[in-house]
Formats: sequence, structure tokens, C-alpha cells
Amino acid sequence: MKSLRIILNLRAAILITPLLLLAGCEEKPAERNYTLVWQDEFDTDGAVDDTKWAYDLGGGGWGNAELQTYTDDPRNITVENGALKITAVNNGGSFTSARIKTQGKFEQAYGRFEARIKLPWGPGIWPAFWMLGADIETNPWPQCGEIDIMEYRGQQPNLVHGSVHGPGYSGGAAITKSFGFPNDRFDVDYHTFVVEWGEDFIAYYVDDILYQEINPEDVTGEWVYDHPFFIIMNVAVGGSYVGFPTPDTPFPQTMYVDWVRVYREVQ
Repeated sequence: MKSLRIILNLRAAILITPLLLLAGCEEKPAERNYTLVWQDEFDTDGAVDDTKWAYDLGGGGWGNAELQTYTDDPRNITVENGALKITAVNNGGSFTSARIKTQGKFEQAYGRFEARIKLPWGPGIWPAFWMLGADIETNPWPQCGEIDIMEYRGQQPNLVHGSVHGPGYSGGAAITKSFGFPNDRFDVDYHTFVVEWGEDFIAYYVDDILYQEINPEDVTGEWVYDHPFFIIMNVAVGGSYVGFPTPDTPFPQTMYVDWVRVYREVQ
């Protein structure tokens, strides 16, 4: 069990554009004091912990022309050898995968949200670690708000993206930035993806490198990040964001999650 209290003194920020680290664009991030309030270490083999996660099930494109049907089948989602495995499978031209969420089980406004993940790869593969406003049932998207901690196009295995969607800046108009490695890939090892979120900022990190901070003045509509959100983890296949699998896309493809942790700031 890791310590329930941490003080993060994060390294200097490095702003990057796709495939290129820009030296000289450095900014010292604020030091914040956090305490751990929720976690899943995926230490017990078998199904996911249903006190922490619920399944989204079914197909229909999920608003993005996606191809997969989400299931709770162990072929698509299981915990094994200390990691959550979400696997996209090609079933003779139809696709299955999995999507889990903390909706109704854990929701929080503000804090540090992080996961250590090894990503899959291949054209048309779309894994994500993200959050939606917990009021989505009464306040539909995008008014509820969406924070994409990590999204990834499988055909670009050295590049991830962090975004927010809200009223006036959703879908293709999201506020977003990319982080990439010139000589490395996200499918060959684990990396830690983080947002730190406060009343007037959402800061994005990869391996404690700050690459984007979004403030109310940066959005082109209403700032809606003032209420609890819940966590989602999934692997989609196809869709408007990534395009569709090709004959060269290998299946199955698995996203491995070592752990997910959430902290609250201590004043």
C-alpha cells in the first residue's frame, strides 16, 4: 500500500507539439499537497471490483461511429497479474471491447487523477482514460463537461492527447494539446497520465512532465468544471476520432492498467 499522503514537487514543464519536444518553453508548476482518497491497484485476479466500477454495455457507435460492442466478457476485460486488461477483439469482422466507469460509485470535484497505463497500438484503436460530469443524466453532454486525461490514436503510437469538451467547444472544437516522444512509443512500456484540477485550472502531465494547462480564459465557451466528475476507461475500435481499422491492424489489442488513483488537495 502506498502512502496516503504525498507532496508532489513536479519537474519543470515542457510544452510540446506533436513529435517534437520544444526546448526553452519551461515553466515551474505549482507545488501542491495531496492526500490519497480513492484507488484501485488491480491486485486481485478476476473480474473488476464492482464496488468501484460499473460496466457500460452495448454498441450503437456511442456518438462517434465506433464499431465495437462493449461487453463484460473476460475475453474483453479482466484483472490478471496485477493489471487491468481491456482487450479489443476482432470476431470475424465484428468487434468487442470493454468500458468501465465509476459513475454512482465514486465522483469528485478537483484534485489529482492519475493512472499508470501501457497502451495498445494499430490503426483504428482508440483507448482513453477520461471523465464526465456526474450530472450528465440531468445536464446532457457537453454541458456536463468532459475531461480527457489521455486519448490516443493507435496509428500514432508515440503521441497522446489531453482535452476538455464543454458548451461551445465540444467534439472537433475541443480545447486540446498533444504530447509525444520523438524516439519512444506508448505501447512498449507503462507511462503515468495525470490531470491536476482546481477551481480555475486543469493541468495535464505525462510522467510528471506538465505539457498543458487550461484556464477559464482559454475555453471558447462556458467553464463547467465546478462539480464532481466520474472516471471512465475504455478501448474503442474505429470512430470519427481515429478512423477505422485496416487489414494491417493486429487483433487482439490490450490496454494494461497498473493502477488508478485519486487525490484531494490538502490546504
